[in-house]
Amino acid sequence: IRQSANGYILDFRYRVIDPDKASLLLNRKIKPYLIDQVSNARFMVPSSPKIGPLRQSAIKPLANRNYFILFANPGKYVKPGNKVTVVIGEFRAEDLVVE
Repeated sequence: IRQSANGYILDFRYRVIDPDKASLLLNRKIKPYLIDQVSNARFMVPSSPKIGPLRQSAIKPLANRNYFILFANPGKYVKPGNKVTVVIGEFRAEDLVVE
């Protein structure tokens, strides 16, 4: 997880190893969110009327390919060094340190 857009966006990047397992991560119907572990505040993926949610989605993910999800960070609430959890349906990536 890295700050982007002068700290107002949190950029989560991941590499797909197993496309079958990763298909749930890229499902457009599942709404991912990020949790700040200290405050339990939730941060969502911003959505623009013209371009939609700021995340990649694919019908069939490809192995050894990087994908991203951008989370809103209003007021630069989440700072570098904070631990966060990314939740996408049943998937949880815990104890990620923001850079």
